[in-house]
Amino acid sequence: MNNPPVETEQLPSRAERLDRLRFGREHGKLLVGSGVGWALDAMDVGLISYVMTALAVHWQLTNTQLSWIGSIGFVGMMIGASVGGLLADKVGRRNVFALTLLVYGIATGMAAFSAGVAMLMALRFVVGLGLGAELPVASTLVSEFAPQRIRGRMVVWLESFWAVGWIMAALLGYFLVPKEIGGWAGWRWALLVGLVPAAYALVVRHGLPESVRFLESKGRLTEAEKSVREFEKYSGVVPTVDIETAVKRTPVSVEASAQQRVSLFSPELRRRTIALWAVWFFVNLSYYGAFTWMPTLLLRQGHSLVRSFEYTLLITLAQVPGYAVAAWLIEKWGRRPTLASFLLGSGVAAVLFGLQTTPAGIIAAGCALSFFNLGAWGALYAIGPEIYPTAMRGTGTGAASAAGRVAAIIAPLSVPLLLATGGNPVVFGVFGASFLIAAGSALALPERRHKEMVE
Repeated sequence: MNNPPVETEQLPSRAERLDRLRFGREHGKLLVGSGVGWALDAMDVGLISYVMTALAVHWQLTNTQLSWIGSIGFVGMMIGASVGGLLADKVGRRNVFALTLLVYGIATGMAAFSAGVAMLMALRFVVGLGLGAELPVASTLVSEFAPQRIRGRMVVWLESFWAVGWIMAALLGYFLVPKEIGGWAGWRWALLVGLVPAAYALVVRHGLPESVRFLESKGRLTEAEKSVREFEKYSGVVPTVDIETAVKRTPVSVEASAQQRVSLFSPELRRRTIALWAVWFFVNLSYYGAFTWMPTLLLRQGHSLVRSFEYTLLITLAQVPGYAVAAWLIEKWGRRPTLASFLLGSGVAAVLFGLQTTPAGIIAAGCALSFFNLGAWGALYAIGPEIYPTAMRGTGTGAASAAGRVAAIIAPLSVPLLLATGGNPVVFGVFGASFLIAAGSALALPERRHKEMVE
């Protein structure tokens, strides 16, 4: 005969309970809610490449001026990623997520009224502050709720919303940017669409849950317990004790009194931090150098404005299957081999793209680059939150993102210099080599497939 559990018997931790759940309604709500914010971020980042191409025609800008318009947002993203990560560890993932949407949404809408290059650059810097902070915070929030067996896959699904946003940017670029409506240039109307994230900030603030691990780390145990029960409810789990008893008898994953922050370069974290920063740096260098300039490079190659946007739209569509394959491999094969393999494929595709002159060749090589590169991004975002403890998870992922944004600043500025050296083959040859360095760095990262998050 089984005896009822005594009052002093501990229950499973909240982290263990979340890890055991099947994917339910609350997981879907969190994933889609965060994913829409992620897509709006991607739309904003992608739009600037089309705006740059239009401004090359409308304002008769030089390559140097265009490169600064492309890079200034990444200066803001570098600062935003660092500050956003720190704030996420102090005031919560959800609050920072909502704030970032508000900041970059308003700034993007204001950029539609830019009277010149200086005003546009100033507003793009503010946009970057919000964009840079959002991505590591959103991926951390999803990671901390995802069941262990599908954690990597859920983060790749989240990252796949980037393709949705980039496709939205490509559609705006193709159908809106080349036109003039009501006496206003199409690129201004496209930027005005960027106000949408500001409104969506309210949805994030009031519709998404705060991280259970964060709540525990701040001693907010009743809130943490209620949040876990909400996820259990829609995953078919019936609580065995009331909330008050659960709060007393459930061990916390992260003690509020034990939040001792260690350095990212402490002996136990140094190797993974250096490797993660290296991957972020070289992936950003290649990705933003290639995709920010792609429509403009095609225009400079002799293709019309509309045709350049058409090719870029077709290439962008290849991101979707790239994410799908990465989402499957990351749980079957592992984070590290998936990331390294996709980065290797990206390097080969980049070199081939730089050699193409025919429409068929441009589209084929561009689709391969898009497929492998965005699949790699999905794996990279899955790895970051898993390798740092809760007390510094936002800080660790934010710092890695900031290291990447340094490269994102350099990338658009380097393109005119590389073009002068040897045209598209040199530009994409350098980006191909950068992808290969990132692939080597990925092999130094720890493998966390089917393991608990680091605490």
